[in-house]
Amino acid sequence: MKIAIEQSKTLKPKPDQNNLGFGKYFTDHMFYLEYTVGIGWHDAKIIPYGPITMDPGAMVLHYAQEVFEGMKAYKAKTGKIHIFRPDMNAKRLRTSCERLYMPPLPEEMFIEAVKAIVSHEREWIPSLEGTSLYIRPFIFADDVVIGVHPGETYKFIIILSPVGSYYPEGINPVKIYVEEYYVRASKGGTGFTKCGGNYASSIIAQVKAQEKGYTQVLWLDGAERKYVEEVGTMNVMFKIENEIWTAPLDGSILPGVTRDSCITILKDMGYRVREELIPIDFLMESGRNGKLEEAFGTGTAAVISPIGSLTYKEETVTVNNFETGKLTRRLYDFITGIQNGTQEDKYNWIQEVL
Repeated sequence: MKIAIEQSKTLKPKPDQNNLGFGKYFTDHMFYLEYTVGIGWHDAKIIPYGPITMDPGAMVLHYAQEVFEGMKAYKAKTGKIHIFRPDMNAKRLRTSCERLYMPPLPEEMFIEAVKAIVSHEREWIPSLEGTSLYIRPFIFADDVVIGVHPGETYKFIIILSPVGSYYPEGINPVKIYVEEYYVRASKGGTGFTKCGGNYASSIIAQVKAQEKGYTQVLWLDGAERKYVEEVGTMNVMFKIENEIWTAPLDGSILPGVTRDSCITILKDMGYRVREELIPIDFLMESGRNGKLEEAFGTGTAAVISPIGSLTYKEETVTVNNFETGKLTRRLYDFITGIQNGTQEDKYNWIQEVL
């Protein structure tokens, strides 16, 4: 892929690595690619980061034909730049595009684009422990027409943001509220994709939970409100009597990259991983009788986030005395170690950016 480069005439000052937050700062440049029916993907370029000119009639503004990904680049202890399992993000983006009837981006082109913009903005990658460069690729329809049908022109853009911890709590436990009324996704819908609509529909429950003092929402299935699915920005796992339980990939939850990585690592550690329906009543009872030993979320943004309590129907169960569990910490250290180059990458999950 031939990539034209337009250098920004004004470079931004780098933010303080000790106070990055998440998604607050953006680098000097972004990757930009266009799609036109009959031509395909064309005109790849790296251009200065800035506003996108868009007609008020652009289809994405009216019918939400849009998908995105989330991944990170890391500065290893050796000074090399690592990205973690980009092939999985490339495949998931393709799956999301297919479900929303958008032109899929070839996986090799996706990875090449990610590496190109990360390499170009390598000076923005923070080096402090727990920091990284968040990578946000996204595709949207920008045809100027009012009508519900597939678009004919699309934009693929990658923006970058130096980040710290996703949650203020960091690797400390969070409080989770189990949502009883609202539904995130149902089988046959778009729950398994990364499209903006999934997240927009979750905001009302998220705000409700935060107003009550909780960090995140745990969603139940859309049909019966009976089975545990995922947390708003993470897949979720539970250690119950030394076995690991997590919801199955049956079309309504996101096939997380970190989820898949944890399952592989846990099996190698000798744990039985049960990808099965988890009744919320069973989970709460396990919390009451002490069989729920640890709980944690898995996702690119937070990596591993320990869960300290679950509240459902006004009842709260505390997990592991509201302390980070040994297995939770071990998984966090293992995965972040692979990402920053201090842990052997025996799975060949790291790709280097030159």
